[in-house]
Amino acid sequence: MRVEVPSREYMNELSRVLSKAGIMNKTKEELGWEISHVVSIKKKFSEFGGISVEEVRTRLEEIESVFNSLMEKLKERELSFEELIDDPTVVEVLEALEKAGAIEITGDEKIKLVKEVPLEELEIEVDLPIEEVWDKIEELEEAGGKLVTEVKLVKRYYVEIMEVELEAIQKALEIAEEYTDEESLLESTISGVAKSALAQVILALVKEIRRKDELLDVLLSMEPINFEGDKATMRIYFDEDAIEDLLKELQTLGYLKVKGNRIWFY
Repeated sequence: MRVEVPSREYMNELSRVLSKAGIMNKTKEELGWEISHVVSIKKKFSEFGGISVEEVRTRLEEIESVFNSLMEKLKERELSFEELIDDPTVVEVLEALEKAGAIEITGDEKIKLVKEVPLEELEIEVDLPIEEVWDKIEELEEAGGKLVTEVKLVKRYYVEIMEVELEAIQKALEIAEEYTDEESLLESTISGVAKSALAQVILALVKEIRRKDELLDVLLSMEPINFEGDKATMRIYFDEDAIEDLLKELQTLGYLKVKGNRIWFY
């Protein structure tokens, strides 16, 4: 089981806290990719008039609302960046205004209106996730849309919990609550419970089965393993490599020893 955290600092701190609580763990960093596909249309605001696709119209309404709000404020005074909400649409409108020469950044890092430019004259880029407009791609391409693949290189930070006892896993998850978000914690909880349940099945089997090849055959014949609850069922799938890794972890934790095809249960 591993818990994803937002930074290296969080990763190292969580690892220290877990170790202090007697929970075996190790840190891990991975380089990954986030890939998304969008249909992008870039043109002057006035040139979008002939496009009737609902998703485009909705996006244009959002841009128009932000533009009107910003212009109303900029006509009264200069704005600091701290006053603006953290919204991609705000950034997009500001970039369009800057490109049109309508605003400038002053020496004290404030946004100043230097000339009024109608919204219709601003060059706007509308990006729509491809999964939202899959059945309208042809229509969007005819309107000048272009398929864009966005690739983002990201670093991910994890703390792997090297425990199989449910009590230790629950304790680790309670500690991890302060270092990760709800979605990551839920995923870690499910994977932790599943690993603990599968480990208990293995430990029960090795009391009688002392040959690794035989153990693997028995486990693979049981796959998937179902754990029934009052209102839900957990179904665990695995392959031979996953079992091999779990056996190594159980050996590291001192539950058993594997040498060649032999298994010793402690």
